Amino acid sequence: MGEPRVALVTGAGQGIGRGIALKLAADGFDIAVADLPFQEEKGKGVVAEIEALGRRAIFVAADVSKKDDIVAAVDAAADQLGSFDVIVNNAGIAQVKPVLEITGEDLDKIFSINVNSVVFGIQAAAAKFEELGKKGRIISAASIAAIQGFPILGAYSASKFAVRGITQVAAQELAPKGITVNAYAPGIVGTGMWDLIDERLSEINGKPRGQNLKENVDSISLGRIETPEDVAGVVSFFAGPNADYVTGQVLLVDGGMLYN
Repeated sequence: MGEPRVALVTGAGQGIGRGIALKLAADGFDIAVADLPFQEEKGKGVVAEIEALGRRAIFVAADVSKKDDIVAAVDAAADQLGSFDVIVNNAGIAQVKPVLEITGEDLDKIFSINVNSVVFGIQAAAAKFEELGKKGRIISAASIAAIQGFPILGAYSASKFAVRGITQVAAQELAPKGITVNAYAPGIVGTGMWDLIDERLSEINGKPRGQNLKENVDSISLGRIETPEDVAGVVSFFAGPNADYVTGQVLLVDGGMLYN
């Protein structure tokens, strides 16, 4: 047996994060499943699913808006699973609000979770890679809203544009260390986040619940809603050997919504 390959996935208790954790486990990684403390039961369920695939896994409670929590999660992954090779900064939130109604509190909240966490994840992972002598992989959650701003998603779009910028900068700064930095940009994924977006859009534009989601899905060239597994395939690519020469990229995985 060679040295284990270990990945930390934030927001992995459900949705896209769970899909990513299971895909990387199927690829041969042992997984640190990180999520908020109140998600521990769901997180431990994902740990059990990973163990059923024959890989090792742990649950780590972490609030990704706090750097100390991310550093502790990275340390736990390395210490308990025996290595550290990949971080997936997946955790994030959406906000649905017209730009004229966005408050300072809204901005502080979404940037602390969607942007600060990515910066802290990059910093914590890079430090651990250096400590272990690794040429690791940093992979973060962008969005189609990192490429094009969407009405009623102003703060969210701004936060994802920021992730795109940070990804490009970190890729350039960390390339001399052999660390790659990339991001994935999902479209409309059938998870709780889009249920929330649909509900808020309904309140704003008066369309019945479900209609906003249907209209958005109807705009997808491949004709179906996205699954967490669709996203996980791109993360698997970034984490694997086929992406050795890929860095600083934001890869759209949206079924054909934007063409960049």
